[in-house]
Amino acid sequence: MLAETSTRRSLRLAAIGTLAGLFSGLFGVGGGSVIVPLLVLWLGYEEHPATATSLAAIIFIAGFAALTQGLYGNVHVLDAVLIGVPAVGGVLIGTRLQQRLPARTVSLMFAAVLVLSAVELIVR
Repeated sequence: MLAETSTRRSLRLAAIGTLAGLFSGLFGVGGGSVIVPLLVLWLGYEEHPATATSLAAIIFIAGFAALTQGLYGNVHVLDAVLIGVPAVGGVLIGTRLQQRLPARTVSLMFAAVLVLSAVELIVR
């Protein structure tokens, strides 16, 4: 029974990773918008560990996606550096803030960002 549960968990994690990769390749997103909700809903993760696990996975997803897009000539390296370097400061601030907020507040903020993003895309 334990092996079945472990296999099921592994399959769910692989499905989450596949969906995150698909979304990253198609839309440039995948971590927060795919991994976090599915870790919470499918595997019962709490918000903080789901976010942290997603960030660790993004290292691999983003690196491979950037390399692949670079092969197509789509990466503006200087722009990426000018976005990425200051983003490190934002990550430090955001992580510190996230650790101080209740998980429910983080979930609601995240949902609001997704809804606003969806509305913006529809309005365009």
